Amino acid sequence: MFTGSIPALVTPFCDGTFSESHFRALVDWQIEQGSSALVPCGTTGEAPTLSFDEHYRVISICIEQAAGRVPVIAGCGSNDTATAVRHMEFAKAEGAAAALVVAPYYNRPNQDGIYAHYAHLAEKSDLPIIVYNVPARTVTDIQPATLARLAEIPTIVGVKDASGQIARVGEHRLGCGVDFCQLSGNDDMALAFNAAGGVGCISVTANVAPKLCAEFQSACANGDYQLARELNDRLHPLHTALFTDASPGPVKYAMTRVIQGFPEEMRLPLIPASAASKATVDAALEIAGLI
Repeated sequence: MFTGSIPALVTPFCDGTFSESHFRALVDWQIEQGSSALVPCGTTGEAPTLSFDEHYRVISICIEQAAGRVPVIAGCGSNDTATAVRHMEFAKAEGAAAALVVAPYYNRPNQDGIYAHYAHLAEKSDLPIIVYNVPARTVTDIQPATLARLAEIPTIVGVKDASGQIARVGEHRLGCGVDFCQLSGNDDMALAFNAAGGVGCISVTANVAPKLCAEFQSACANGDYQLARELNDRLHPLHTALFTDASPGPVKYAMTRVIQGFPEEMRLPLIPASAASKATVDAALEIAGLI
């Protein structure tokens, strides 16, 4: 259902307020550069710091500005199941193609609780769900056997896997079926992930290098792994640099280097990237040929 380079969009702020004009321009640029879908209100979009009204405004503007040119996968996750239902209801009404739903964080449910969470969401909404597994942030790890159970639910159509375990791509193919949509959640592992059976990446790097990331994903889809490796060599230092400080600090800084006037502002408790991180980002941007 979803393939290719899919940026997890940053949320631009000016003077503490969501900047609609910068965000609309970002959506247009991403589509023009070849991104195959868009994800607003993910982790990179600082969703935990957004009010309900802001969260919904970001989703609404993304869908409106995309205007059907690419699908929008709305960030709808929460550690409160009822809140996730509310997010999905809004996203469905606005015309989102799917919901990206992170595993419940902080509460630390067991595997049956994880299953019950997603099953309840699927019962309450027919919006397709991409399960997001990111144990480094949630503490909870969705085991392959649990994902296989979830894949039996018709509206649970894929996974954004940021477990860091490439072997799981094969496990998920066997447990969930070869048509289950597997998207990498780690840019630096996207090459191996695709070779193992993945079909794309929900990407941080694509915020700042959308054309290169789209070309990389296209090369993988076409089985041209020589070209894919060459593109990955250009992108790899950037993949690393964008996590040399708390994300999305480094990527917001990187965007000020490639998009004139793009705001670097963050929301507390996150702060802008350190000087050392910025120097690493600058060096990586030069290697990628972006500055």
